[in-house]
Amino acid sequence: MTDDVKLLMLAGDYVEDYEIMVPYQALLMVGYKVDVVCPGKKAGDKVLTAIHDFEGAQTYSEKPGHAFVLNADFDAIDTDEYLGLIIPGGRAPEYLRLNARVLEIVKAFSDRPIAAICHGAQLLAAAGIIKGREVSAYPACRPDVELAGGTYADIPVTEAVTDGELVTAPAWPAHPAWLAQFLKVLGANVSI
Repeated sequence: MTDDVKLLMLAGDYVEDYEIMVPYQALLMVGYKVDVVCPGKKAGDKVLTAIHDFEGAQTYSEKPGHAFVLNADFDAIDTDEYLGLIIPGGRAPEYLRLNARVLEIVKAFSDRPIAAICHGAQLLAAAGIIKGREVSAYPACRPDVELAGGTYADIPVTEAVTDGELVTAPAWPAHPAWLAQFLKVLGANVSI
């Protein structure tokens, strides 16, 4: 794998910390170049992250995370340069789905590898690319998936589901399954 194989990651303020940090670092580790962008921001700008945890309440808790440094300019993105798309969850997808250019970007990947986790399904639904597809997400996003014509995959929080070139998972505890399935869809050959 060489760093000329590029992936695009969509981020925004209050993206889930583990869902941006872990896939970013893991994909770099196996040789992909990962450009991380956010509307209205340039390379060197930061997005704030939030740490979501499962502590026995009816929904996740939220704590301050890190300041993640973006490494590419949103306005300069040419989707033709990228093999696949990564959409981390957290609160960012909720407002990113209001940005027309973000939705154009997601639609441009509808026939290429996409990995979306947690609330990332909100972007998939808003872009209209999940009709007739099996999609996992954080359980509170089930209505978004179903209203967009997708079939919600109610799977354990540690699992992921692949439908064609779309790989989705409920939350960060699924990273091992989600990233392994995404690498397979990308055609990567990882061995020890």
